[in-house]
Amino acid sequence: DTALNNDFDLIVLDIMLPGIDGLQICQKLRMKDVLTPILMLTAKKSETDRVLGLEFGADDYLTKPFGIRELQARVKALLRRASISIKKSDFGDDQKKADQDELTFDDLIIKKRKRMVLLDDKNIQLTAKEFDLLLHIASHPGQVFNRIQLLDAVWGYQHSGYEHTVNSHINRLRTKLEIDPGNPKFVLTVWGVGYKFYDQ
Repeated sequence: DTALNNDFDLIVLDIMLPGIDGLQICQKLRMKDVLTPILMLTAKKSETDRVLGLEFGADDYLTKPFGIRELQARVKALLRRASISIKKSDFGDDQKKADQDELTFDDLIIKKRKRMVLLDDKNIQLTAKEFDLLLHIASHPGQVFNRIQLLDAVWGYQHSGYEHTVNSHINRLRTKLEIDPGNPKFVLTVWGVGYKFYDQ
């Protein structure tokens, strides 16, 4: 309730919480379209816990024990990536240049500097990682990326080996962007290889 009813810059969740665990909280927040960056803390070293955290919508994870400097670095990185909106005053006379920072594919518009996605003039709410993934593939329309390449580009080397995390984020993008997620127009599967964006 606290996370739902308050506006936070960042949420840090421990998997091992009394009552409802951090994974369930993370999942509930994403189901309620809470886009606040989430850093998951876990004392468990199992791959399953880390993968579940990422697939439930966490933006990053940190395994205990960890140093305070590493925690600070992760927090700063998440806050930097999650600058979802930029005040109009930040553009001023540079609005024309800002307009050039848009990717347009039919009725889909991706505003890079504002980190905003419009579909048929409707604002589509994406998490920071969903936006990063969409921006990466949309910046190279028609180019095929395998899961390892997407993990490295969007999540970083520390997530190597969690290829199914890419699958879950692709599925969430399709749910939000596609009229028929089973027959996608924008986020396309190249069977046996990976994914590509809008090859028209």
